[in-house]
Amino acid sequence: MRPLTEEDIRATFVNAGPDDLRLVSLPADFMLTDWDHLDFFAWRDPRTRGRGYVIAEVDGSPTGVVLRAAEPTSRARSAMCNVCHTMQPADQVTLFTARKAGPAGSHGDSIGTYICRDLSCHENVRLAAPLAPSEMRASVDLKIDGTRRRIEAFVERVLEGAAA
Repeated sequence: MRPLTEEDIRATFVNAGPDDLRLVSLPADFMLTDWDHLDFFAWRDPRTRGRGYVIAEVDGSPTGVVLRAAEPTSRARSAMCNVCHTMQPADQVTLFTARKAGPAGSHGDSIGTYICRDLSCHENVRLAAPLAPSEMRASVDLKIDGTRRRIEAFVERVLEGAAA
């Protein structure tokens, strides 16, 4: 992912109004971000409980989405993240919703999916169990690529109908 400044980041959000943009807090370690390592940039807001953000490159342009995390209520023992496809303890996966961009979002339309609570999907697929003797590196690369594609697809769903 190409490096972004704080100003660049604030300009990427497609489903945020001026009030939402004022609330955006970058992670404390933002200045240490290794942009070459990231397939997308995602973080939980350190000051506003229940908020998260994701920025993915859609059609070559960084596109950001403001997320809202649901309160944990699951009693399940494990759950799967729909982005990185890793199994996690149930309290480590939560439903995130995003208001749609454009007129649909103004009318209250939103979409949601289950994502790792700390939004660290790009790290989770890289921290997978060591390769088995019969497993090839290509399979890990496929997991990384799949994670990137799924987060981009989520961002694209937020954009659907925005130009209308």
